[in-house]
Amino acid sequence: MANEEATPEDLAQLLARLKDEYAVSESEIARRISVSAATVNNWVRRKRGTGRGPNPEKLKALHREFPKFSEDEIFAAAGRKTPGPLTPAAEERLLELFRGLTAEQQEIKELELRALNQYNRSALS
Repeated sequence: MANEEATPEDLAQLLARLKDEYAVSESEIARRISVSAATVNNWVRRKRGTGRGPNPEKLKALHREFPKFSEDEIFAAAGRKTPGPLTPAAEERLLELFRGLTAEQQEIKELELRALNQYNRSALS
């Protein structure tokens, strides 16, 4: 039993628990997070499709629709780190800083942010 606890739960296992806890089908999960039933079925069968795994927005949607499962728990099961929170005040501060940059600096920062986001989408998936 100790070995079972040492093995982290994957997304397929989490979805099985979610289906039991909420008494929902894969089709209902898909409908509620705006993906195809085939997509959820691929997650359950551990098929990668595009190879990147679930989109972070879809993982967040799972939490919104099925709040008994934390965002951290869902992201961990998908093999990803949970994105940091962004309050409206923090978003406004970042935009204000960005607005103070030259066009060239804004372009560089946008490229850096895209690279970080791409890394986060592909890391551990």
